[in-house]
Amino acid sequence: MQDTVDMVDDPEYDEEEPSFSDPEDFEDDIEDEEFLEDILREKPQEADGIDSVVVVDNVPQVGPERLEKLKNVIHKIFSKFGKITTEFYPDADGLTKGYIFLEYAAPTQALEAVKNADGYKLDKQHTFRVNLFTDFDKYMTISDEWETPEKQDFKDFGNMRHWIEDSDCRDQYSVIYEAGERTAIFANDAKEPITAEERARWTETYVRWSPKGTYLATFHQRGIALWGGEKFKQIQRFSHQGVSLIDFSPCERYVVTFSPLMDTKEDPQAIIIWDILTGQKKRGFHCESSAHWPIFKWSHDGKFFARMTQDTLSIYETPSMGLLDKKSLKITGIKDFSWSPGDNIIAFWVPEDKDIPARVTLMQLPSRQEIRVRNLFNVVDCKLHWQRNGDYLCVKVDRTPKGTQGVVTNFEIFRMREKQVPVDVVEMKESIIAFAWEPNGSKFAVLHGESPRINSSFYHVKNNGKIELIKMFDKQQANSIFWSPQGQFLVLAGLRSMNGALAFVDTSDCTMMNIAEHYMASDVEWDPTGRYLVTSVSWWSHKVDNAYWLWTFQGRLLQKNNRDRFCQLLWRPRPTTLLSADEIKLIKKDLKKYSKIFEQKDRLSQSKASKELVDKRRAMMDEYRLYRETTQQTYLEQKNLRLELRGGVDTDELESNVDDWEEETIEFFINEEIIPLGDL
Repeated sequence: MQDTVDMVDDPEYDEEEPSFSDPEDFEDDIEDEEFLEDILREKPQEADGIDSVVVVDNVPQVGPERLEKLKNVIHKIFSKFGKITTEFYPDADGLTKGYIFLEYAAPTQALEAVKNADGYKLDKQHTFRVNLFTDFDKYMTISDEWETPEKQDFKDFGNMRHWIEDSDCRDQYSVIYEAGERTAIFANDAKEPITAEERARWTETYVRWSPKGTYLATFHQRGIALWGGEKFKQIQRFSHQGVSLIDFSPCERYVVTFSPLMDTKEDPQAIIIWDILTGQKKRGFHCESSAHWPIFKWSHDGKFFARMTQDTLSIYETPSMGLLDKKSLKITGIKDFSWSPGDNIIAFWVPEDKDIPARVTLMQLPSRQEIRVRNLFNVVDCKLHWQRNGDYLCVKVDRTPKGTQGVVTNFEIFRMREKQVPVDVVEMKESIIAFAWEPNGSKFAVLHGESPRINSSFYHVKNNGKIELIKMFDKQQANSIFWSPQGQFLVLAGLRSMNGALAFVDTSDCTMMNIAEHYMASDVEWDPTGRYLVTSVSWWSHKVDNAYWLWTFQGRLLQKNNRDRFCQLLWRPRPTTLLSADEIKLIKKDLKKYSKIFEQKDRLSQSKASKELVDKRRAMMDEYRLYRETTQQTYLEQKNLRLELRGGVDTDELESNVDDWEEETIEFFINEEIIPLGDL
């Protein structure tokens, strides 16, 4: 306490305190909204009590005897959006009037009811129209006079499919390097990649291409941005704080985003489905876990999407984003499901329950007709593998047969294009490492066994109802199978722990075209045409030797591209061809005619490369001649200075000043030879 008194008495502290008051003539011209915009936004607003009320129209008109049942149905539908505090059913002449008023506990709940229940189909005769009560004031103040809407400027994003029109048929791919600091788009070329676009900090984590290659999605703390066109202009952005995962619908009409930060009980925002063209939010969903992404799986045409929860399969339809037939499927114990890539057919499996066997079910949508059910016994686990065209479904069934120890694997092959969907079975007693269908064919490959004796087997599903083993390679260093998108060719890869061993296989005759290695390779990516393959070592999985290598489909190494802290490479997908099956068949028939054109173009490309080299050397020679002439001119200009420095002696020429030369003879001993006289 004494110390404090001494400090106050110290003359150093006797100085007058500065004044923080405004001068007398100061005028405060800054509004509170400018400084406190974010705080004032949360300021409670005055309300007259009607902003939590919704009006529901097209409700069935019923008498007193059916009113209680109607109330129960309405309450069940609308209580999902929040707590209903008041319900009012106007009536006249013993019947309800066909519209009702519902009051929620909060305005946000009323708004959610309008978003999700408007257009709800109760039955064939009644489709709800839901509005906020406050909307009536807004609609009543609309002028009766027509006002021409303002013309919106057309946003030209350029040719959204420009890369497909490349005269040399170069595909594009995205590369993230420098630990995510730089992102580049390259056009693939056999000699060296051609930069199409490159930007610093284009994304904060990683990038994704849309299924048809139209959009490039980049991730940011505040949401997602979509880019496209020749110069990769920003096409659309979606605000979703903390977004970490996305998924596109196959038709590129919708994008699904996930954020672990945004979910609330009243307003589900963990998962949001957006309309790509308009940028509008279509619907939000809760999400308990994102461990198995994507949460929603899309049908091949984007008309339906589905999610699985405990004992329930919920199927939604677009564009309403509502449940198909207004109810979910109750499937006790459902473990997994998958859409057919070629039809609106969904496959799901259910494990055994006491005396009830496990089963795999194929269901047609939207009719919900079960077109095939397969019962399975002693099942440990199942995996669903569709062939890319939806022609076949393989159900990998791990079983423990009675009286035996260990696990036996059955491959149940469903022939989807045949009547009653017949099923063939292939049994394997070795452990299965990988399985993969040929994308456009009827073959599949399996890796089985234990390291170091890993075998690769190739099977062909024949039309006569048999499955034939074509070939088996033993002692393979592989843990992954990568088919070419066009089929026939594949790569058996030993990624990460297997040091990047690569085996290039032609399955038409099951020949090993080449065996190679990309040490510590973490990823393998085929280009959309099946002509090229990229192997890479990502900085995200391995901190040294980060690079990507380009190979031909036959296994010939074309390029080694080393990038500082290389992270990710993704090929840009191509949209489905517009050619019919007959047109493709005709092109294959006339392939020799087209081959001559391509070979001529290749020769021109090589001669072009030679011409470029000659031009480069000629330019270097011209540059040297210019430098030589300039240096000679400078040398001549400095001659007088050299004479002055050397006392008038000209040393520029070897024969200069011959008169001043002095001749001097110098003798020195070279060799001595002794010849005996006796030999003469």
